[in-house]
Amino acid sequence: MTKARPKPRLLLVTGMSGAGKSTVLDALEDMGWDIVDNLPADLLDGFVNGGAECRIAPAAVAMDVRSRGFDPEALPGLIGAIPGVDAQILYVDCSEQELLRRYDETRRRHPLAPDRPAEDGIARERDLTASLRKAADSLIDTTDLSPADIREELVRRFGEPGDQPVLTITSFGFARGVSRTADLMFDVRFLPNPHWDEQLRPLTGADQAVRDYLARDPAWSAMVERTVSLLIDWIPRYWAAGKNYVTVAFGCTGGRHRSVAAAEAIAERLRQSGFAPNVRHRDLASPPRDAIERQAAARTNE
Repeated sequence: MTKARPKPRLLLVTGMSGAGKSTVLDALEDMGWDIVDNLPADLLDGFVNGGAECRIAPAAVAMDVRSRGFDPEALPGLIGAIPGVDAQILYVDCSEQELLRRYDETRRRHPLAPDRPAEDGIARERDLTASLRKAADSLIDTTDLSPADIREELVRRFGEPGDQPVLTITSFGFARGVSRTADLMFDVRFLPNPHWDEQLRPLTGADQAVRDYLARDPAWSAMVERTVSLLIDWIPRYWAAGKNYVTVAFGCTGGRHRSVAAAEAIAERLRQSGFAPNVRHRDLASPPRDAIERQAAARTNE
């Protein structure tokens, strides 16, 4: 029996002006959702059914008092009547005091009070959208939430199982400049240098012979174990803070042996722990050069 394909999700993002709907949309877009802000009500069905991609990817639509044709009483029925989707409503709320602080800080006018104090517009909007708030499937109160907190909450509620930000493990050679994209950088030049072994010199850290050579040093296994333990603890913390890309770089002198071996070994261990790292070797194709290694050896006594 063929398993029924789940319906694509459609999320109506609505709520109080200034409560953080734009932040919600940005986070959902980073999670792979199709998003559109301030969509007129009469274009809702066309957005959902107008192209194949909208029916494959989850879609989020923000509508509020600024949107043409916005009718809080009719909107739940309108979104619920769209065929072929799993429709939900997310209401984004915030305390009046915090909304007033945000309007004062940004010096923006409330859309329902262009010529009156912001509190008048906030009160009117809260009354106008009360039925929509009651009909919502989910509610997020952003009063005490940072953008990173909002992102984490959205991942928890709407993320796909196994969703992860992009993790990259890279290697580089200090002689050719440090990695400029690294969030975390590890220097592995304390390990014995395979470059000075004539049989290993033409090889790279991707070759088993080089990794076996490094593994004979007790510092190798200790480095791998401690680094993996650190990354397993730290990487989710970066993600929780809202980083969608985390790059961990390993550097040696030329970027061909020790750093490559370390990046490969760490990536393997992280995969075993449930992560899905990309691996990049910046200087792997660079030819081995005695002059570079000799200068480094003279400075570091390696």
